[in-house]
Amino acid sequence: MIIAPPSSVTAARSSLSLLSSLIHRSVALGCFPAAQAVHASLIKTAFHRHTVLGNRLLDLYSGLGASQSAVAVFHDIPYKNIFTWNILLKAFLRDGQVRSAHRLFDEMPERDVEVGVKPSSFTLSIAASCATSALQAKLVHSLVVRFGLGSSNVVLGNSLIDMYGRLDLVGYASHVFHAMDEVDLISWNSIISAYSKSDCSTEALESFHEMWISGFSADEFTASCVLNVCANLMDLAKGEQLLAHCFKAGFLSNSIVSSAVIDMYSMCGRLDKAVQVFQEMTRWDSPLCNSMLASYFYSGCEDEALTFFVAALRNDVKPTEFTFATVLNSRLCCSSIELGTQLHCWVCKTGFESDMITANALLDMYAKLGLVEDALNIFYAMASKDLVAWNTVIMGLGKNGQGLQALRIFGEMQKSGMEPDKITLIGILLACSYTGMVHEGRRIFSSMEKKYGVTRDLEHYACVVEMMGHAGRLKEAMDIIETSPHNLSLSLWSLLLEACWIHNDLAFSEIIAEKLLQLKACSSLPYLVLIQIYTISGKWESMARVQKIMRERGLKKVKGHSWICIRNYIHVFEPNQIFHCKGEAIYSILGLLDWVMEVEEHVHEKFILLEHYDYCF
Repeated sequence: MIIAPPSSVTAARSSLSLLSSLIHRSVALGCFPAAQAVHASLIKTAFHRHTVLGNRLLDLYSGLGASQSAVAVFHDIPYKNIFTWNILLKAFLRDGQVRSAHRLFDEMPERDVEVGVKPSSFTLSIAASCATSALQAKLVHSLVVRFGLGSSNVVLGNSLIDMYGRLDLVGYASHVFHAMDEVDLISWNSIISAYSKSDCSTEALESFHEMWISGFSADEFTASCVLNVCANLMDLAKGEQLLAHCFKAGFLSNSIVSSAVIDMYSMCGRLDKAVQVFQEMTRWDSPLCNSMLASYFYSGCEDEALTFFVAALRNDVKPTEFTFATVLNSRLCCSSIELGTQLHCWVCKTGFESDMITANALLDMYAKLGLVEDALNIFYAMASKDLVAWNTVIMGLGKNGQGLQALRIFGEMQKSGMEPDKITLIGILLACSYTGMVHEGRRIFSSMEKKYGVTRDLEHYACVVEMMGHAGRLKEAMDIIETSPHNLSLSLWSLLLEACWIHNDLAFSEIIAEKLLQLKACSSLPYLVLIQIYTISGKWESMARVQKIMRERGLKKVKGHSWICIRNYIHVFEPNQIFHCKGEAIYSILGLLDWVMEVEEHVHEKFILLEHYDYCF
C-alpha cells in the first residue's frame, strides 16, 4: 500500500474543501450556469467521481429541475451509496417522471424502507414534497391515513397542507388542517399560504384572525403572506394595521417583509408610499429592488422603472430571473426591438439565458415583437420546457398568424407527455382563428372536455366566436353564444357585433346591437353602430332613442388610436387623421406593406389547403 506524502494529502483536502465551498455558493445562487461551472471544475480535477461531492452536485441539479444533468452526474459516480440513489429518485419525482422513478427504485441495491415494512412519517413527508399532481397527492394522503399518521403528527400534517396548497387543492389542505389534533405556527402559515395561492383571500384573512385569537404570534413569513393578501384585496386599511405590527416587531429589517409592503402600496395605488418605504431601507438587495421595479411598471411609470433598473445595477444589486422577467414583460420591451435585444445581451452576459423564467420572458417578448424565428430559437434551445414555455410559444405563433406551426408544436407537446391546460387550448383556438382554420378549431373546441379534460369557459367561447366571425359565419357564431352557459356575456355579443360590422352586414349588426342595449352594455360601440345604421336608413326616431339611452347611461364616444414604433420614437394615429408629422413617408410605407400583404394573402390562399392536408396526415 502506497501512502501519499503529507503535502499531497493536505492538497487533496484543500481541493475538496474548495470544491465543496463552490457547490455551496452555487446552491445559494440557484442558477443553472453556476451549477455547470462547478460541474466543469469537478471534471477537470477528476473529483466528479468522488461520492460525497458527486452527491452534492446531484442534489444541486435536482433542486434546479435539471434531471438530465442529474442523470449524467449519477452515472459518473462509481461508488454510489444510499444517498446517491435517493437524491436521483427525488429528482425524478420532483420533475414528474414517475416511470423513471419507478425503474430506478426497482434497480436500487439498498433501500431505506424495504418492501413490506411500514413507511415512516419522514418517508411520507418527503413523498408529499415530491408530489406533482392531484393523483400523486391523494395517493400519499391515503397512505398517511392508512398508517394512522395524519392527525397526530404535526410535521407530516404540515407537509400535507403545503402539498395541497402547492397543487392548488385548497379544499383538501383545509380538511387536513382542521383534522389535526395539534397545530403549530408552521401549520397556520401553511394554511394561510395555501388560501393565498388559491386566491381565497377572505379565507386567508379569517385564518390569520383565528391564529391571532388562538394565541399564536405572527412571524416574518406570516406577515409577508398576509400583506400579499391585503395587496390582492386592495385593502390598504388592514395592510397598514399589519404594517404597524411589523414596525413594532422589527420585521421591516427583513427584505421579504419590506418587499411585501412595497407591493401592497403599489397595488393599492400609493406609489408614493412604496417609494417612501424603499428610501427608508438602509441596504438595497435583489428582493427589494425587484419589488420597487415591479411597482414602477405596475403604476405605468416605465421611464422611471428603467432609470431605477440602471441605478440598481450601478449599486451592485445583482439582477435575478424575476428582475429580467419584469423588465422583459413590460410594454417598453414589447414595442422596442432595440431595447429588447439589449436586454437579451445582458441576460446572456449574466448567465441567465438557461433559466426557465428568463427564457420564457424572452420567448414571450420576441413573440410580441413579431420576431417568430427568434422566439423559436429560444424555445428549442431550452434544456427543459415547462407548461409555460409550451403555452407561450403556441400563443405567440397563433397571434402572429403561424397557425400550422402552432398546431405542429401542439402535437410535439403531447408527444413529450406534457398535458395541455386551458391556456394551451386558448392559444390553439386563437391560432385557428387568426389563420382561418375553422374546421380544425371547431374540432378541437368540441373535443376539449372529452379528449383533454379541460372545461370550456368564457375565454374558449370567445375564441370560437371570434373565429366564426372572422370567417363570416355569423349565424353559426350567434347559435354558439345562445347555446353556451355564457349567453348573457357582453364580451361575446360585442365580438359578434364587431364581426358583423367588419363584414358590412347591417341587418345582423342591428339585431346584435339591440341585444347589447337590452343587456345594458357599458361600451359605446353598440350605441354608435345603431346610430350609424339608423342614420343611413333614415330611421330618425330610432336614432334619437339610442342617443337618449346613451346620454342617460353616461356613455361617451371613445376614440381609438393606433401606433407604430420607429427608431425608439412612437408615432400615434387617431381615426380619420389626414395630416401627421412625416406623414407622407409613413403612408408610403404603409401602402407598400398593404400591397405586400395582398400578395402574401393570395399565396396563402393557394397553399393553405395543401399545407393543412399535409398536417392532417
